Amino acid sequence: MLSTVSRRIAVQAARNFSTSKKNNFKVAVCGASGGIGQPLSLLLKNCNLVKQLSLYDIVHTPGVAADLSHIDTDSLVSGYMGEDQLEAALKNADVVVIPAGVPRKPGMTRDDLFNVNAGIVKAIAEKISKACPKACVAIITNPVNTCVPIAGEVMKKNGTFNPNKLFGVSTLDIVRARTFIGNALKVDPQDVEIPVIGGHSGVTILPLLSQSTPKYKGSQDDIEKLTKRIQEAGTEVVKAKAGAGSATLSMAYAGARFTISLLRGLSGEKVTECSYVKSDVTEAEYFSTPLVLGKQGIEKNCGLPKMNDYEKKLLEIAVPEIKKNIQKGVEFAKKS
Repeated sequence: MLSTVSRRIAVQAARNFSTSKKNNFKVAVCGASGGIGQPLSLLLKNCNLVKQLSLYDIVHTPGVAADLSHIDTDSLVSGYMGEDQLEAALKNADVVVIPAGVPRKPGMTRDDLFNVNAGIVKAIAEKISKACPKACVAIITNPVNTCVPIAGEVMKKNGTFNPNKLFGVSTLDIVRARTFIGNALKVDPQDVEIPVIGGHSGVTILPLLSQSTPKYKGSQDDIEKLTKRIQEAGTEVVKAKAGAGSATLSMAYAGARFTISLLRGLSGEKVTECSYVKSDVTEAEYFSTPLVLGKQGIEKNCGLPKMNDYEKKLLEIAVPEIKKNIQKGVEFAKKS
């Protein structure tokens, strides 16, 4: 007999990473051997919407693929290593998830990662345009605010840009907000719903605590402290790991959740998730808001949720910063 705790873990795992449906989707993970890529791939191997799991990285991928292939779920795992195998890894993928890149270290901001990670995203976007131009693309690589526009510009140049199928994964901000609110209210974080809009770094992250369910009823001081914690939660992990890396396990969880939401949408289910996408709801060309996902990627952009005066002020701070991040990506793509 399973203990109560074991049953709860099993139920939560099933709720987040499995469905009653089965489909023949191919998912490619670019950066599959890294600190995010390995646990992300493990979670995707446990999803019965994934029929083919294609793993790519510049090192160690055959070993990761061999290891995962021994897990008793109904998906075929293949490993590809080195730039000359990238196109083969991507061929005919329905969804491409990109956690590739270098992690943050203590004292680094997401922008410090730019030069290395921007080049990685650009190279992968070029190959996506050739090997799987109709795929949904979910970018985890930081800085997300800048890397998504880079991929967009590459795809525009190649005539393969579909604004309904390019996503920046900001799900970790929602996962963190749900966790912190659940802990504060002493409720199961899985029962908390909250939109987190804007971007995926610092002041561009806008958790709309006024719209949380159940209602977060802290003082204004509590609200400001919690908002700040959600915005700086990544730095909290970097400091705690003391040079050993950044948020990998929680990011893998969030990335898997978003990827599976995309697959559920592609299979015909209507799913709502926030994501950083091409947008006209603010002055920023890319912006995260709640989206309805479906067979064509984005079925509907739900726009800006209701905000109180404090949150509107946060929005006024966030939009100019996001615009700068976007411009940096556009300029990088055009120069190179």
